[in-house]
Amino acid sequence: MTNPILNFDNVTFAIDGIEVLSDVSFSAQSHESICVVGPNGGGKSTLLKLALGLLEPSRGTITVLGTDPIKARRKVGYMPQYLQYDQRFPVSVLDVALMGRLSSHRFGFYSKQDKVITMQALDEMGVANLAKRHFGALSGGQRQRVLIARALACEPELLLLDEPTANVDPSVENQFVEILHQLAAKITVVTVTHDLGFVSQLVDRVICVNRFVKIHPTSEITGEIIQDIYGGDLKMVRHDHCCSEQGHAHDRLF
Repeated sequence: MTNPILNFDNVTFAIDGIEVLSDVSFSAQSHESICVVGPNGGGKSTLLKLALGLLEPSRGTITVLGTDPIKARRKVGYMPQYLQYDQRFPVSVLDVALMGRLSSHRFGFYSKQDKVITMQALDEMGVANLAKRHFGALSGGQRQRVLIARALACEPELLLLDEPTANVDPSVENQFVEILHQLAAKITVVTVTHDLGFVSQLVDRVICVNRFVKIHPTSEITGEIIQDIYGGDLKMVRHDHCCSEQGHAHDRLF
């Protein structure tokens, strides 16, 4: 086994003496795709923030790309769950995506190379044609694509995505599955999600987080494990369907 891209070794994180995560140990290898699932407040987003060096563990050690998370941050792409911004602020799609190059540009100006790399990231996400559009005028799915492009603009070796399909239509979710599948062939991808459809289509392993961490191969995820994760029954419904006079045609199960 090669050196892991991301490694948690007996990590505990506490706030005001209350443990949010306890004795977490796992690793992610090169080109591996992992989903992080669990109930609200279980510690999923905290896990990503620890990997980014935005939080420090109370105990244990974390390494990213073989070094400290802060030192590795330039090679880590991150898409947060929430983006707070004034929709009236006159910022273009290209301006937002270029923020992923902030650690690379010098003297307060983006270079020609910065713009080329950023446009390539936008093109990879299928939104290069929107580069001059006002960011606040985009749909939810388009904004998510731009934010992932921003994360890709730093040319990361590790991509961390916090709820990338939140607030998007089911049809857009299908497109995200395909895009993220392609990304996982190039870099290591860790995705936090509530969408259990991701688990079956996108990933190699599932990290179940509810203060403690349990790791399962995708094939092991059963109704019993889901009930254990979320602490109760969970109804699973079909999303991507089309309605007609003849009834419903379903493509996949969530």
